[in-house]
Amino acid sequence: MSQPAIPWDLTAAERRMWDAFRRGETCDLRLGELAGPGADEDAAGLLPAPRAGDGEPGGDDEPGRTVRAEVVALLLLDGPPGEPGRVAALKLSGALVTGLLNLSGGHVRPYVELRECRFDHQLLLPACHFTTVRMVRCEVPRIEAARLTSEGDLYLPQCTVPGGIRLTDAHIGTDLVLNQLTVGQSRSGHSIAADGLTVAQDVEAELLESTGEISLRSARIGGRLSLRGSALHNPYGRYALNAARITVEHTLYLSSGWFSGYLGGGTPPAGVHTQRFTSEGGIRLDDGRFGNAVIADKAHFRLTGTQQLSLRRVQTPELRLVLDEPPSGRISLAGARVGNLTDQPSSWPGRGGIDLAGFSYESLSSPGPVPLEQRIDWLADATPEYNPEPYETLAQVLRDGGEDSQAREVLLAKQRRRRETLPPAGMVWGWLQDVTVGYGYRPGRAALWMAVLWAAGTLYFGMGPTPHPADDQAWPHWNPALFALDLLLPVVDLGQSHAWRLAGAAQWVAAAMTMVGWVLASTVVTGASRLLRRG
Repeated sequence: MSQPAIPWDLTAAERRMWDAFRRGETCDLRLGELAGPGADEDAAGLLPAPRAGDGEPGGDDEPGRTVRAEVVALLLLDGPPGEPGRVAALKLSGALVTGLLNLSGGHVRPYVELRECRFDHQLLLPACHFTTVRMVRCEVPRIEAARLTSEGDLYLPQCTVPGGIRLTDAHIGTDLVLNQLTVGQSRSGHSIAADGLTVAQDVEAELLESTGEISLRSARIGGRLSLRGSALHNPYGRYALNAARITVEHTLYLSSGWFSGYLGGGTPPAGVHTQRFTSEGGIRLDDGRFGNAVIADKAHFRLTGTQQLSLRRVQTPELRLVLDEPPSGRISLAGARVGNLTDQPSSWPGRGGIDLAGFSYESLSSPGPVPLEQRIDWLADATPEYNPEPYETLAQVLRDGGEDSQAREVLLAKQRRRRETLPPAGMVWGWLQDVTVGYGYRPGRAALWMAVLWAAGTLYFGMGPTPHPADDQAWPHWNPALFALDLLLPVVDLGQSHAWRLAGAAQWVAAAMTMVGWVLASTVVTGASRLLRRG
């Protein structure tokens, strides 16, 4: 196979780049000489700050660092083979790339690594096929990469892209790394437009700064999506992050990140500077599927107008919402299905700022103790208009956790909220039920009322005249205590209530005791049956 001819009009910088390409070495235009293999080292996309005067944009030696985009394209699409025993690769540092680099629809076989390079035009990569692309601390006006395919990684850490990035329907074979990326918005208002993106492993976008909307609708991520320590700014748009219908096989992190030589998960190392996740704009995760958890820990959500933290119909084994201050807008969990919900009272907005309609969860936990009264207040804030479902869900979770008494308190609170919606007569009747028997959720109170009425009935009938027997030929011995108890106990016949004829006020007292006895006795039986079912 013949070797492509070297273009006759290459500049000195381009010739150095061409020769380094054939050897698979780094062409470092900042140093004025070819760098050795040690220049290829890269921790995790997070590198130390550049040295003063070394390849900084606008430096004194820009003509000596300039390479034309057409020469770069020639190397990538139809470059010379590597020297014997070498693998050709484009490893370029400190270059100023002039002109439009257009690789649309191309197949780039060499490994590509660009460090501290600056482009004066946007980068066009639609439908381009790469093996691996790494761009570190580069400046690019805009990256157009819809339907891009990368067999390996796509690295853009610490890059600056003021005009936004488009990765719609792109396919990344391993990881997408966007750590410490600074990205602005396009004319459409998107900073990162990546609807339909597929990433086989992780998306690392930690300590990222975005102005505009990040759109990840219908994206599929085979590992985790980490936005630790990132700052999303879109206060005048609807969403700062729009990830409706996203699928993340592991965990979504909206929590603190930290600055160090290596950016890893877990607890921040001692002594490092941490930065909280911040969103100035709405977050939309509607219909998302998360294989492990959604973690929003000590994050700040600054929402305005109709912006929301929306998790409608989300499905995840765990939702951790532990915030020092509630979002300034509304939280919606309508229709969401969660295994374990971890929260604390400071995570939730006030009355009318929470939507829990159709929200189900199997267990409940908190970093610290949360009094039941605060849980009930949480439900009241979530239901400005009475809705029984959130109360019933919390009661079921408490009952499943062995907190039967707390579950009854929640159901009692539900009945009290329901009473507020009734007409005056229903409110009076509800109030009587609450005072007397706690709507049936306090059977001990019903038993106490029965004891009080039994004692009062015994005194009343004992102090009055002995009534006439109903049957003149056979009657039991008059016993006021047994007579009062016979009136109170339904179904059970002690042989007293039907054996005597009452007259006057005594008839009305007996009738009232019979009706109240039915209500109280059924309450006691209902409470006892709950205990038996629990046992």
